[in-house]
Parts: sequence; structure tokens; C-alpha cells
Amino acid sequence: MPQHELPDDDDEETTSENAAIDLTDSEYYLNRELSQLEFQKRVLHEAMDERNPLLERVKFLAIFTTNMDEFFRKRVGGLKQQMAADVTELSPDGRTPREQWDEILDVTGEMFRQQSSCYRDVIHGELAGAGIEIVSYDDLSSAERDDLREYFEASVLPTLTPLTFDPAHPFPFISNLSLSLAVLTRKDDESETTFSRVKIPKNRPRLVRIGDETRYVLLEDVIRANLDLLFPGTEIIDHSTFRVTRNAEVGKDEEVAEDLIDMIESVLRERRFATVVRLEIEEGMPDEVRELLVEQLGVDEREVFCLPEPLDFRDFMDLTDCDRSDLKTAPWTPQPHPRLSGGTPDESVDVFEEIRRNDVLVHHPYHSFEETVQKFLRQAATDPDVLAIKLSIYRTASDSKVVESLIEAAKNGKQVAVMVELKARFDEENNMEWGKKLEEEGIHVAYGTIGYKTHSKTALVVREEEDGVQLYSHIATGNYHSETAKTYTDLGLLTADREIGQDLSDLFNYFTGHTRHEKYRKLLIAPGNMRERFTEMIRTEAGLAREGKEGRIVAKMNSLEDPAIVEELYRAAMDGVDIDLIVRDICRLRPGIEGVSETVDVYSVVGRFLEHSRIFYFGNGGDPRYFIGSADWMTRNLDKRVETITPVTNPALREELSTILETMLADNRNCWVMESDGGYRQRRPGDEPAVATQDVLMRRAGRMSDT
Repeated sequence: MPQHELPDDDDEETTSENAAIDLTDSEYYLNRELSQLEFQKRVLHEAMDERNPLLERVKFLAIFTTNMDEFFRKRVGGLKQQMAADVTELSPDGRTPREQWDEILDVTGEMFRQQSSCYRDVIHGELAGAGIEIVSYDDLSSAERDDLREYFEASVLPTLTPLTFDPAHPFPFISNLSLSLAVLTRKDDESETTFSRVKIPKNRPRLVRIGDETRYVLLEDVIRANLDLLFPGTEIIDHSTFRVTRNAEVGKDEEVAEDLIDMIESVLRERRFATVVRLEIEEGMPDEVRELLVEQLGVDEREVFCLPEPLDFRDFMDLTDCDRSDLKTAPWTPQPHPRLSGGTPDESVDVFEEIRRNDVLVHHPYHSFEETVQKFLRQAATDPDVLAIKLSIYRTASDSKVVESLIEAAKNGKQVAVMVELKARFDEENNMEWGKKLEEEGIHVAYGTIGYKTHSKTALVVREEEDGVQLYSHIATGNYHSETAKTYTDLGLLTADREIGQDLSDLFNYFTGHTRHEKYRKLLIAPGNMRERFTEMIRTEAGLAREGKEGRIVAKMNSLEDPAIVEELYRAAMDGVDIDLIVRDICRLRPGIEGVSETVDVYSVVGRFLEHSRIFYFGNGGDPRYFIGSADWMTRNLDKRVETITPVTNPALREELSTILETMLADNRNCWVMESDGGYRQRRPGDEPAVATQDVLMRRAGRMSDT
């Protein structure tokens, strides 16, 4: 691993100085929400970065909208709940919920304006220059307008339901994240205007193609231009778009819930009517309409974001389906794993024999999910020697082949037990459907654990062999989801290590039973031994550094939020431990603070794939320790979720993990370096050859699959 120059301070003097620093002081901790927004700025930068192909930039424009929708629903929604309950407890960085809310609204307003400017001032024109035009309705020829009027009357008008607000009609319910038209009308014999809401239908294409060309007009513009058909005999005074975001934080107390499924169904119902946390309106909306929406939706004026149209860029993702390879990144096909591919589709490789020969590390999307993890489960489902399959589902695809394998296994007489987490946010309904389907097939299904979310990504196969019953385990950083495995970077370990299998067996017994183990043979499990083990390993590196030996930590994760872990890292750094943190989004730790974190560097890599894998490396005095698994260094992962981290002991697989970490630390194309104030600067290659982590790993996977 790359090294920092360590300070030459005398050990005793450093220890004395360390003791004088109060590491609980809020100045040493960055705000979780603002740190998350720094990540979203990096996502938005991908849309603005001219080095990216044009349709890749459009993709990131859409991703930014989706991410910010979720941020407001979850994080801002949670803050609003705390404010409503008069919570004044300070966050580790010393802010009240209201102070965080205030800062978030200030920061996000500018971010949304940057997004609008990126589209209107740059991307819109570049798309037109490339032959993909999104035109104004007024710029259409009369013949084109006639064609669109026919389309509207035949295919759009029947789906519309205008909802009017007047003494005879209550204010209409505005559904979450729906795009709407606020229409003001007046009858000829009246001076008063009437407000009506028209929902832009989601079951009609938002980008309406004009003829056979790659020219489009927005659906809301088609509706605007033909409102006379929707409101005949009235004068259309004004029409403007708006969009509502509702709180997703409407959880129930599961401790008193009689039935977890009933509780989740209640949460899903309540989300539809939850508090509004954001109102986006089109610039130029009349004051009377704005005031009406603010009053009826119960929002603060600060929660109103007045932006140029169009609002909502999610549907612009559809443009990436255009057959324009010249405007996209080169397509990537996940490669066969060199040890699990037989070169033929008949699965001639015996996966169990290969795993028993030596542990297997799979890396998605560089390795095919279908021909690694799904192959493992497919073979388990049909292998006559397999006795049982146990698996935990946090998120899975709507057409999951993994679930199909479990059903096939049950039909083949194998014992199948599945832990389905109903509290996986925004996947509750999908998971309920799968749980019911599995139960209908006679499979034992456990729905989460009281007090914890089960975030663990694990599978266990029990197989009878000549020398007795063998346990085959899969421990991963990502979900059993075939679609996200194509766009998220994740790692998985397939192993026949008996002690790991026994640990997983104990964990699954906890899922389906009621007893929880505190001690495990090899795995790091939360709740259980995970926090203690990580703390112990950080302190080991600190002890080595105090003795004048090399202390070294490299950790890759999605988020570093837990204050206690941050404090441990600070203390290790003050003792001279060389620490590199590759943190995708939230990071509370401030690097580069004199006397505290001078030996800490924090990096973030943003590329075509979402960095989702977790890797932990501890130098351990020359006997290095490597781990992968489902948990970030967040309080929720360490204390409030069921998580699994596995050691990786095979030397060849350790070398694989080392290569991944070293490549990321050398990245000068997609890597951002964190400053002490929580801001980031992007590395640039300059005169050096460009090193883009994901490109390097794709090329490497391609070469290995050819050998």
C-alpha cells in the first residue's frame, strides 16, 4: 500500500499532547447531511464535466434528481419530524435539527439552480447540436402541432383527471414526486379565477417523439397547448408546473406492532399522505397560485424552490436509450469469472468443487452476477447432494432469478429458509410480494428481526459429501439483485471455510429463532462483535505506531459516520498511523488537521458505476488483515442493523483486494480528495497518464477472462 511520511515526534511527547485534545469537541466532526450533499455535488459535476460523453452527462443529470428526491424524503423528512417534536439535541458537529434544515435549504437551492443551468445553458444545446432536439411547442410547424393534438386527444386526454379547488371541491391530494400543472381558468361570465390541478401521467412518455425523428417535446408542453380540450368553454388564464416531495420517515413502533407485515403496509399507506418537505415550482408561476400551494400543502416559504422549467429530470434517462454509441461510454459486459466459467452454457464447472479447492472472490460488475452468484444458487437448487439453502434478502430484482432458484430448490425437496427484510426502504412492497410468493411455495420465511434491520448479504448451502456435511458460504457487500449488480461495484466471497459456515448457521438461527450469539469464530457480526473487533484492530495499529513500527489502515466504504470510530481513527492518526479512507459519500472525519489527522487522507471515487463495495485493510505488523462485507462505519450499521463482515485469508484473494485499493488510491481521473473543511477537489492527470479506477478494472477483468 502507498505510504505517508510519518512524523518523527517523540512517543511520550505525542501521547501527552494527545491526551490534552478533546476529541469529542464538535469542531472535529463534519455534518452528516452536508457531507452527503458534498457527494451529490460530485454526482452533479459528472453531468457538467465535458470530458464525459454527452448522454453519460444526461444520465447523471437524471441520477442527481433521483438522489436528491431520496435525500429530501429521508434526511430532510427526518429533520422535519425532529423539529416538529421540538428536538434540540445537538448532532456530533454541534447543530440542532433546525440549524441543519436551514443550512440544507441554503445549499440545495444553489445546487438545483446549477442543475437547471447545466441543462438549459449547456446540455440542451449540445443535444440539439448532436441531432437530439427537445423543442418548444411554439417552435413546431402547424402540421406537427396538428399531429400532436391528435395524439393528445386520442392517447393523453382520456388519462387526465382535472381536480378543481372551489367551494364545492376540497383541495386535491398531490401525490409524492408527481409532476403537475396548476391551471387557472375563468368562465366568461365570472371575474374570479379557479384553480385546478392536472397530474402529468406517468404512463405516457414524458419525452414525446415528433414523427420518426430524434426530436421531442415535453408531455407537459403538449398538455399545456391543448388545455382547451380539457377545460372547454373556459378561458385559460395561466398554467405552470409544480412538483411535491413528501416525507418517507413515517415508521411505526415495531416493538408494539402485532404483525410486521401489517406495520409495513400501514407505513406504505401513510407515506402517500405524509408531510410535504419540498415544493418545486416553475419560474413565473403567479403569486396567487404560489400562495395557494404554500397554504394548502403546509410548507414553509423556504421549502419552495422556484426553478426554470423543466422540473424533474428523472425521465431524461430515457434519452440514454438512443442508438447513439458516439454519445455514450463504451458498453460494458460483465465477464465470466476465470474459475467459475466452463466456457459453455451447460454449467459444466462444478462450483462446489471449485470453492472447496480454494476460496473464490467475485467482483461485480466486472464479473457476471449470473455466472457467479446465480450459478452457485442454481447448482445448489438442482444438486441432489444439497440438503439446505439459507439466504438473506435485503433488495432483489422484480424478476429475481435468485428467488426462482430458491423456489426450485424447495420443489426439489431441499430445506429452504429465507430472511426477507421488510424494512428495506422503498423496497418494502417488492419484498412483501416475494415473501408471500416464497411462503406459497412452502419455504420458511422470516420477516426481519425486532429492533434491527437485516442488512446482511449472506447465503449458506449445506451439502452432504463423502467426508461428511460440508458448508458453503457466500458473504457479500451487495444485494442479491441482478440489475444493480450491473451498475454497482460489489464484492463477494465464496468459501468452504467450516468456521465461517458455522458462524453463518448461527446467524440464520438468529433470523428464524430468537437467540442471538455474541461470539463468533471468524465473522464480524453486528449486533455482536463487529464494533469491538474493528475498534480493537484500529487500536492495534495505533499500538504498533507508538512502538515505532508501521501502523497502516486502508478502508473503503460508502459512509464514515460513527463518531466513536472517527475518534478511534483520530487517536490512531495522532499516534502516527498512516490512514487512507476511500469513502463514497458521507464522511464526518476531517483530514489534515494539524496535530490530529495529518496522517489521514480521504478520497471519493465517482464513476460510471456506483462504488458500493466495502474493503478493510489493517497492516497488523506485517501479517495483514483483509475484510469485506455489508457494513459501513456508521452507527446504524454497527449497532442497529444485522451486518456481516468476513475475513479474506487466501493470499491470492488478498492480492486482488490490494490491487483494487491501490488502483483507487492512484486514480487521477474520477477521484476526489477531501479538504479539512469538508469540501473536495478533483484530481486531474495533468501530464501524467490518466488512471480511472473502473476503466482499469474493466480492462483487467477482460484480460483475465481471456486467459
